[in-house]
Order: sequence, then C-alpha cells, then structure tokens
Amino acid sequence: MKIRKLLRLYLEKEGYSVMEAQNGEEAREMFQQDEPCFVITDLMMPKFSGEQLCRWIRNEQKSDIPIMMLTAKITESERIAGLQMGADDYIIKPFSPQEVVVRVNTILKRMANRCSKISYRGLMIKTQSCEVKYNGVDIALTQHEFKLLHFLMKHPNQILSREQILNELYPNDERSVIDRTVDVHVGKLREKIEVSCQTPSFFQTVRGMGYRFVAY
Repeated sequence: MKIRKLLRLYLEKEGYSVMEAQNGEEAREMFQQDEPCFVITDLMMPKFSGEQLCRWIRNEQKSDIPIMMLTAKITESERIAGLQMGADDYIIKPFSPQEVVVRVNTILKRMANRCSKISYRGLMIKTQSCEVKYNGVDIALTQHEFKLLHFLMKHPNQILSREQILNELYPNDERSVIDRTVDVHVGKLREKIEVSCQTPSFFQTVRGMGYRFVAY
C-alpha cells in the first residue's frame, strides 16, 4: 500500500491521472470501466495475480496498452515468460519511484497519440476513435455533440461562454447559428448522458456567463 501511494504521488506530480486498485479483481473492474492508458501491477497481487491480470488484458480484453510489472525478485526465465505473456517492462524491488516515472514517460512517448482520452467520474471520451462511454457503456453522439463534449472536458471546471463554444463548434464563422444553438446542444448532452445513463450532473449552467463541465 505504501508503494502504491508513493507511486501515485510521483506520477501525479508528473501530470498523470492515476487510479488505484487494492487487488486484482478491483483492477479488472477499473480496467473495464476506465480503459487506462498504462497499467502498473505488482506480480503478487491478492485475489488475481499480476500475471493473471496481464494475461486477461492481452487475451480477453484484446488490449495492447503498456503493462509494467513490479516484483521483489525474479529469475531470467520468469522475466522472459512474463515478457512473452505481454508485459512490457519489469522493475525489481526495491526501486526508485522516479525511475518508474522515467520508464513510464519513455514507454508512453513511443506510443505517441495512441491513447488520447479524457476521463472524469466514469465519463470517458476518446478523441482518436471518437468514442464516448460512461462506466464502460457506449454513448452515441452527433459530430457537434462530440466536439462540444470534448471542448468542455478539455477545460474541466472552467466557465466557457456561448461565444467561445460557438467559435469551437463553428470555426469557419458559420454564423447562421445563434447562441441558442449552444443551449440545444448542451440539452442534448444532458439528455443522452445525464438522463439516459443516470449519471451525476456534469453540465452546469452559469447564469449570464455560459457553461461549466463539473469534473470533480
């Protein structure tokens, strides 16, 4: 637990959003819900080991996201078996948290933009594949609804004016549209996300100013 908290501290300091699982079963649930860009797992996790988690991610989830294994000691043959199973890196305890951060940075740089997503409170948007999900359930949006959601989620807890939103949705100054258009799009997002999926309130109207995406 101390190692987990320490790694979280260092990774968040680097700017990463970090989720913690106390055991392998919880890790599986979180993986399905949040689809992380990187997994760091202890080899000896309770309930569902790091090796089992790695095999599950590769074989059942068909995911190629990077997986880093933490372990107290391991033989060369075990390390080779783990790499063949799908692990991308091994770190032997004791280790420096800063070394973990450097290795994570290095691996993610090689991935470039393969994992371009934003996620808050179970709501996730993937800009590369144009996917939107809440707790793992797909949400179908129109092109403008998707662009609006992405714009709001890129600026969490910030008030965005209708003018700013119109400029984002209609960059070529297609000004047959009016401020009311923004209200309609936000209304559709509320209907498709908050009402249909019974989510917490994400979209706040700030009277006389605009809208805010409530991330926390």
